[in-house]
Amino acid sequence: MANDRRKRPSTATGRLFRLTGMTTSIATRVAGHQVKGLFQSETAKASDREKLLKHIGREVAATLGEMKGAVMKVGQIASQMQDILPREISDQLKVLQNASAPMPFHVIRRQLERELKDELGNLFASFEDTPFAAASIGQVHRATTHQGDQVVVKVQYPAVKESIDSDMKHLRRILRLGSLLRVDEAALDAVFREIRNQLHEELDYCQEANNLTLFRDFHHEQPWLIIPRVFEDLSSEKVLTLSQESGTPLDHVDDQHGFDQATRNLLGERLFDALGQQIFQFRAVHCDPHPGNFAFRPDGSIVMYDFGAVKRLPPQDAELLRNIVRAALDQQWHTLDTLLQQLGVRKKDTEVSSQFYATWIELLLRAFDNKPYDFGRSRLHTDIMQQVKRTSLDQMLKFQPSSRSLLIERVVSGHYWTMMKLGVNTAFRPNLERALEIAPDA
Repeated sequence: MANDRRKRPSTATGRLFRLTGMTTSIATRVAGHQVKGLFQSETAKASDREKLLKHIGREVAATLGEMKGAVMKVGQIASQMQDILPREISDQLKVLQNASAPMPFHVIRRQLERELKDELGNLFASFEDTPFAAASIGQVHRATTHQGDQVVVKVQYPAVKESIDSDMKHLRRILRLGSLLRVDEAALDAVFREIRNQLHEELDYCQEANNLTLFRDFHHEQPWLIIPRVFEDLSSEKVLTLSQESGTPLDHVDDQHGFDQATRNLLGERLFDALGQQIFQFRAVHCDPHPGNFAFRPDGSIVMYDFGAVKRLPPQDAELLRNIVRAALDQQWHTLDTLLQQLGVRKKDTEVSSQFYATWIELLLRAFDNKPYDFGRSRLHTDIMQQVKRTSLDQMLKFQPSSRSLLIERVVSGHYWTMMKLGVNTAFRPNLERALEIAPDA
């Protein structure tokens, strides 16, 4: 524990020093790489660039892994988004997706009592000192209320909110170093604004409590989707107390734990349908697909946790996404190209061939056929990476991340891995067609 305290920056000055040191180190390496490249062949330059990116990824992951707060959260998001970071860096950042070390309990207790304005013993009949989950911006403890309710209590780490602007500035600077990113600056700025806005919302537990209530009401006709209930008198902006809803973690959803193939298929379809309704009807989407935010029951129920990260879609964006999927299904490549430009994913003043779209859409829609698709044996992710390698850089640079679809893409790509771990083997085209036909809420 003493070693953890030494490594983890505990003050604003300490965080600034650590992030500045990392940025300076990376800037020095990038500058050296650029000078060295003046005297190298193209082959040697490409090889050195790959080594440089891997080193940067390791250094960023090591530094962010020692820190709590916004910078680690952004690192976790970036690790899932290979259209923002080079693959060599995003691969190194994947380590940040694992559970982080918890804060000492005396820090959590002080934060909780300050927020709820009472002593712990007066607030709860019992409270477990050891958290059962720890993440980038807070950790979760089991407790019992004085009325006998089994609850979970999410406590935000101190000073996380105050560190956002500084953390984001430093991470943004790293991404801009030395033309490591070949994306439009305005598009990258929009992406960072989207992430920053999402972080501010996620750090407001009052907003999350409101999200939980709204989603419980929206899904009230789907009793198989379990959303925790908020205990308002034991919650605040930085403390959130919820009903304890048990379920089987994703890693244990298998035959040995009572989940046969039919049940796993049902769980996959229900999860897909719920997300489709959220996107196209509710226009508000649970957008943190981390496996720890979901649990499953052998009766086909799904427990959905953590509603801090919610993407609210303007009506025009939800309709634009609907039309993009429809154009892809109907193989209307010119229409698809126009719609992607409207979304900001496709750079204007360039041309993309119909064959390019035909190849990529066939690949991306492979899991949404009328025939059952076996996610348990899926190689779609590796096929996509192989196609990226086969596609010329000139073609790939005609596309860029868009802040309007960034978090929705995170949901889709994240739940691809969920379907794989569930071992779902079913035909999703009927579910996709139903999702596209859902009438939006007024």
